[in-house]
Amino acid sequence: MTTTQLARTAAPAEPTAPAARAASRRGVRADFNGLPWEWRLLTPLALVAVWQLASAVGWLKPQTLAPPSAILHRAALLVQDGTLPQALLHSVSRAGLGFLLGAAIAVVAGLAVGLSRPADAIVDPPMQMLRAVPLLGVVPLFIIWFGIGEFSKVLLVALGVAVPLYLNLVAGLRSVDPQLYDVADSLRLTNRERLQHILLPGALPGTLVGLRQALAFAWLALIVAEQISATSGLGFMINNARDFLQTDTIVVGLVTYALLGLITDGLVRLLERRALRWRDVATEGAAR
Repeated sequence: MTTTQLARTAAPAEPTAPAARAASRRGVRADFNGLPWEWRLLTPLALVAVWQLASAVGWLKPQTLAPPSAILHRAALLVQDGTLPQALLHSVSRAGLGFLLGAAIAVVAGLAVGLSRPADAIVDPPMQMLRAVPLLGVVPLFIIWFGIGEFSKVLLVALGVAVPLYLNLVAGLRSVDPQLYDVADSLRLTNRERLQHILLPGALPGTLVGLRQALAFAWLALIVAEQISATSGLGFMINNARDFLQTDTIVVGLVTYALLGLITDGLVRLLERRALRWRDVATEGAAR
């Protein structure tokens, strides 16, 4: 064996391009995941500190915006007297009912459009028209048609949920790799097996993205809906605080909305990681 052959034998094999890209991605994720999670709190805490300092030295008047200390005190009082828990319960109930109704409409319409060309021609045009209509623009019509009761509020949330979830579900169904249909034909899968093993898994990533967007729009629509002569909920609490110039209560309500959005988005992201675990396994397998 020559010296050149010995050197080639001893030298480690160069990684293939997919393996190198996978290793690079793993390295980037490791760098980001290696940072302590407390680092993400630095900017919010710094902003709160500046906010409190500006209020303490008189640069920020309480009538304009209450300091963080006053907001925490007001939140504690609202929890103690039951105002905040009761408002939260009413708001979550409205958002939940609206989400279920909007998700049902989106799933039925999305599956019909994604699986049937006649349904595509009939259902998709009005859904695309709804996508172009601002959510605030339908509020006057909803008041005229359905009044100012709970039904109009639930329908407004359902509208905010249905459109983004429908669009992402249809896009997910249409983005399924055409080669998978050839595989289904080779395996002689039935329509039900095609839906279960090819269409739904292929559309799942896009559908979960649409679910996250739908939840964000649900809370946005809820804020709008609770401005329609509401007699309960976080919006009602904020409106009452506005009349009495209680900026601390207003901020408590807004922060509660934000926390609800973050919690629901985090739950969907957790579901996404677990439901799409097969995708990471397939990527690592292809890289090897």
